[in-house]
This record gives sequence, structure tokens and C-alpha cells, in this order.
Amino acid sequence: MATQSKKPANAMKIGVITLAIMNVAAVVSLRGLPAEAVYGPSSAFYYLFAAIVFLIPTSMVAAEMAAMFSNKEGGVFRWVGEAYGKRYGFLAIFLQWMESTIWYPTVLTFGAVTIAYIGMDTVQDSALASNKVFTLVTVLVIYWLATFISLKGLSWVSKISKIGAIVGTIVPAGLLILFGIIYLSTGGHNHMDMSQSFIPDLSNFNNLVLASSIFLFYAGMEMMGIHIMDVQEPASKNYPKAIFIGAIMIVIIFVLGTFSLGFIIPAKDINLTQSLLVGFDNYLNYLHLHWATPFIAIALMFGVLAGVLTWVAGPSKGIFTVGKAGYLPPFFQKTNKIGVQKNILLVQGGIVSLLALLFVVMPSVQSFYQMLSQLTVLLYLIMYMLMFTAAIVLRYRMPKAERPFAIGRKGNGLIWVVAGVGFLGSLLAFVLSFIPPSQITTGSNTVWYSILIIGCIVVVAIPFIIYSMRKPSWEDPNTKIAPFHWEETPTKK
Repeated sequence: MATQSKKPANAMKIGVITLAIMNVAAVVSLRGLPAEAVYGPSSAFYYLFAAIVFLIPTSMVAAEMAAMFSNKEGGVFRWVGEAYGKRYGFLAIFLQWMESTIWYPTVLTFGAVTIAYIGMDTVQDSALASNKVFTLVTVLVIYWLATFISLKGLSWVSKISKIGAIVGTIVPAGLLILFGIIYLSTGGHNHMDMSQSFIPDLSNFNNLVLASSIFLFYAGMEMMGIHIMDVQEPASKNYPKAIFIGAIMIVIIFVLGTFSLGFIIPAKDINLTQSLLVGFDNYLNYLHLHWATPFIAIALMFGVLAGVLTWVAGPSKGIFTVGKAGYLPPFFQKTNKIGVQKNILLVQGGIVSLLALLFVVMPSVQSFYQMLSQLTVLLYLIMYMLMFTAAIVLRYRMPKAERPFAIGRKGNGLIWVVAGVGFLGSLLAFVLSFIPPSQITTGSNTVWYSILIIGCIVVVAIPFIIYSMRKPSWEDPNTKIAPFHWEETPTKK
């Protein structure tokens, strides 16, 4: 999908390093480290395996598709729509937007925990972090702050995302890794069971289920395709370069950060929502720097804000672009005076607020956290499976199209390997994500399966229903829409 409206000459342009850091902000959340630290040395296997079968294919496919359609907005809507038609393109962009909307409460739960640890009393901080009312209020405050910033436009989003990612993700990750090195080199006790095999027992489903959520840790590289027209020229070269720089940084942060956390906390004591802050607190106590704990917590809070801000501005812009082409009622096409998708952001905020209220009815914050995390994994993986197969299909439907960046130029063999591996990896994670993790108390299995299955069916059905209800009056008359290739040459479709 593309809008060909001209951008102002002085429009904000994003540089390679800024985009790479925005990718890190969008993809990396240190909150995920405890979930993998419980696996000990084998966590590195999971990270590397997921990088090979998911992160690298996602990065390469997104780079080819974004460069191929660098003069056309729409992101995954354009990519999937060119291959399968408008209906499935709308499904893809809708899943990306809805997945991010459901995901916000999970990452913001971590934000609430970081704020709780700004105090100096660990016992009181831990109790506050487990308080549902505190968590609810904090989730809502951070989310609506991110929404307010998003309404200020891309210049605000890119600047704050860059600063927040550096201060709240890259620097804390570097410190965590440095602390781990100092801890071990000065005789600190290694709590990670190094006798465990690097390659886990893959025949044991319990070893795979919780680890399957690692795919969502790597998700988001394609989301920056929404900003392809905002990247400094030449976008066809700068975008792939930023993607690959970001991917390398992401793998390093995840692998070394997880090991550092495992060094200081025994696997049996790891808590998904609190252990990152506990790990930092333990390291700082060991180094006699306990006074620095509040500063770490504040920095991590900025990291959460940067990540949420990147996502609030990204998928909502994508669904807005598609909406103006006649796929959403005029209400969702309303903008503020600087052209930001005001009503979509407000509706998105209402959904997030409603989901946050579910904290009060779940058995524990941790069970709510895991259940929503799994639902976001399922929804996102459906979109990824569409994206990977679309990349292959377009090699045959658009064989002569210009591809400034291509996964193999001497044939289609390499795209089959790369996109095929990405599809199979996504399918594996999709199947495993339905299985309740044995490491966490999630309540009734019936409730678990019901929420995941019904949630997937409902969310997938919604865009098809909206598509079938489209009216000509929904299309913005002031927006010139670039046609799909099969609309320009219908006989070849």
C-alpha cells in the first residue's frame, strides 16, 4: 500500500545509526533475559538457533522487501498484498498492529517493576513490584506518556527512542555484561550450572515451550519498513545496512546479557518480572555500589519507554496508512494538526487500558504476563508466515522488478532457503506456543487454551470482517494510491 503524497522538503530523515538504534529499541527488551537464563548454558543455543532460523531470515527478507518497495509506504501490507491480494495484506498489517497493542501490557509490567526498584529497600521494592494496583497505575501512566509523545510526531519519536535505547537498553546491557565479567574474574560464585549441555534435550517439550517465546524477543525487524520513506537517501542501501547493524547488536546483547544474569541468580530463584532488577541489585551489592540501584532502575524505565514509543509510532502508522486507502472508517483516519494518526492512537490506548485491567482478575501478575506474551507470539507469527511466503511468491510474480538488495541474484534458490527456514521456524514456534509452560503457574489449562485459541480466531477474523464491510466513502480523496503490480497488469495476476 502506498500513499504518494509529497513530503515536505524539510521532512525529518532518519540516519543509518539512528535507524539501527531504533531497531534495537523496538526489538530488544532486557525484560526477556530472565525467561532464558533459567536454561543455563543452553540459553545460548536457543538464542543462536532463533537468530539463524528467525532473526536473520526476518532481517534479510525485510531488507529485500523494503528496498524493493522503497518508494511506496505500507510495510507488510504492501509486501503481502503484492503476493496475495489486498485482503491478506490487510490481515498482515492488522495483525502487526493488534499484536503490538496486546503486547504493551506485558512490556509495561516490566516497566512497573523497574520503577518499584527505584527505592533503596529491596524487601519493600519487591513487595511493591508484586502489587497489582501499583502495576496497573504504572502501566497506564507509561503507556499514555508514550502516546502523548507519539502525537508530537516522528522527530520526537526518533530522538527519544534513540536516547532511550542508549540510556535504557544498550548501556544497562553493557553494564550487566561488564558486571558479570568482573564478578567471575574476582572469585564470585557462578550460580549457572555450567555442567548443562550447550545443546538441550530437544525431545523434552518442557525445554522448548517457554524458550519458543524467544522468537518474539527477535520480532520487530520488519516493523521499520514503515519508515522506509523517512530514511536518508539512498534508502535502498541505508535501510538494509541499518537492519544488519541492529541485528548484530541484538544477538550480542541477548546472549551475553542472559549469561550475566544467570551468573548471579540461581535458576530456581528466577522470576520473570523481577529477576533483572534483582540481578542488578545483587551485582551492585557485590561491588559495594548499592546506592546505584535506583539509577539503574530509572535507566531501564527509559528503555521501556523507548521500546513502547517505537512500537506505538510504528504499527499504528502502518494501519493508518492502509486505513486512508479505504480500509478503515473515516473515524480512524483522523489526524492532529501535524498529521499524526490521533484517533488510532486513542483507540489503541483504550484497548491497552482495558487489557491492563485484567491484572486484577488473573491468579498472578506473572501468569497474566505469560498468557498475553504467548498470544502476541501466536498473532505475530501468523504475520511472519505470510511475509516469508510472500517473499518467495514475489520472485515469480514480479521476476523483473528492481531489487536494490536481493537475497541471491543468480536465481531463486537462496530465497527459498532463507525465507523457507524463516517460515518453518515460525511454524515451529507457533505450534509450541500453544503448550502451557511447566515453569509457570498459569491457572487452569482450559482457560489457557481458550484464551489463546479464541483470541487467535477472533483477531484473525476481525480484519476479514472489516474488509468485507468497506465502502467507497472510506477512501481519503486527498490521497493518491499507488496500485499493486497486478492492478497495473491485471492479466498477469
